[in-house]
Parts: sequence; C-alpha cells; structure tokens
Amino acid sequence: MKPLLKVIQLYKNETTLIKKAADNNREAQQALFEIHAPKMLSVCRYYITDLQYAEDTMLNGFFKVFAHLKSFKNEGSFEGWIRRIMVRESISFLRQQKQIEFSIEDVAYENDYDDSINTTIEVAEIQKLIDELPEGYKIVFVMYAIEGYKHHEIASMLKITEGTSKSQLFKARKLLQEKIKKINTTSYGTK
Repeated sequence: MKPLLKVIQLYKNETTLIKKAADNNREAQQALFEIHAPKMLSVCRYYITDLQYAEDTMLNGFFKVFAHLKSFKNEGSFEGWIRRIMVRESISFLRQQKQIEFSIEDVAYENDYDDSINTTIEVAEIQKLIDELPEGYKIVFVMYAIEGYKHHEIASMLKITEGTSKSQLFKARKLLQEKIKKINTTSYGTK
C-alpha cells in the first residue's frame, strides 16, 4: 500500500489571504509579502536609484499596507492598491531627501512627437538612462509612462500644476530619446 501524501492548500485565493492578513495573521501577511514584494521592489526602484533605499521604502510601504489592510474593499486590483501605496511611499522618501526638483521654465511641448525609437538596448541599460534623468523628469516620466497615471493625477500627487507635469514629461522623453540615439549611433559605428 502506497502512503498517501495529502497537500492541504493553506489559502484558497487571495481574498481569503487578505482577510486573514487583515486580522493580523502573520503567515498570511508573510504570504502576501512574498507574492508581491518582487514587483513592489521594482516599483520603488523606478523612483529610487539606490537599491538599499528602495528596499527600505518598500518595507515601509508594506508596513502601511498591513496597517491599512482593513480599508481595502476588494474593489479593483489588490496589486494596484499596493502599487499606489509604494508610489506614494517612494515620492515621500524623495521629498524627505529633498531630491525632487521641478524646473519651472516654460517649455512649448508637442503632443504629436514620435515616441518610437528602434533600439536593441537592454532593459537594465534603459533603467540606467531613466535613473540618470533629473529627479523631477524621472518621477513624472515613471508615473506617466510606466505607472499609467494621468497628468491631473500626477499634479495632485506631486503638488504641481498639470502644465508642469506635461512639461517634465516632454523634457524627460526628449532627453531619453537623445541618449538612446547617441547609444544607437555609437553602437552601430556611424558616429
């Protein structure tokens, strides 16, 4: 007779896991952390160049997630809810470090410029280029292009005008395009 090994599923779905974590069940909180931490570290890393600070910010974000878990109403994505907390925590960290500056010069930005760039640049190199942007450009670029926030949402979260948000995005895109073109030109030997 073969011994039967029965695997007991600890949690049937994320909703159950969230409820248990909201009731301070440490195993459920650990499970949620393990599920979402890798993506949330990436979110924090978009904004914060130094990995140690990004990790600290993520941990602070998870502390807030678990402290406010009962306020999550299962409306929309849980991951999206956590992600918003991480974005706000990252912005808060940068504010505390006084690293956010927005240039206030007026720039005539174009809505119909070409966003497409043919390149073979690796993701890590693109992240490095984004990291090299001035903080104001970088934050608005990440919030708009990667996180999908609208300009009015960015303006509200960063306490800037929509025009400043649009201007920062335009300048960030222009600077990134210039850097990518330079890399492409150099790597293809047509310098």
